[in-house]
Amino acid sequence: METTFETKKSDYGYNAKRLREILGVKQEELAERIGVSQQTVSRFESTPQLDDETLDKIAAALNISVDAIKNFSEDAAINFVANTFHDSTVANTYHQCSFNPLDKVIELYERMLKAEQEKVQLLQEVLKDKK
Repeated sequence: METTFETKKSDYGYNAKRLREILGVKQEELAERIGVSQQTVSRFESTPQLDDETLDKIAAALNISVDAIKNFSEDAAINFVANTFHDSTVANTYHQCSFNPLDKVIELYERMLKAEQEKVQLLQEVLKDKK
């Protein structure tokens, strides 16, 4: 029994598009970052093979490595998310405030009340002077 492995050639344009979408960058923004038109970015994303210079520009604009574009696998990304979704490392990113927001609101209202009291006192003095 002979097993053959089919090696799929990476579609760099599609990979760049998916990474751009994952990072939340629009075609127009990417085009501006690399100094081309939005139509050119669209053409890049529909081209299976991109030259190294184009890959370098796209990678730099997206702040990722060229290898990330070349080796991107949607299945691997989905598996990573699926396997780490319930992981406690996600919970460790929760940031606890070092101050109580309610205390800040109370301080703000106290300052506003003091300012209003000063204003009332000033207006009362002006009224006394007018009498």
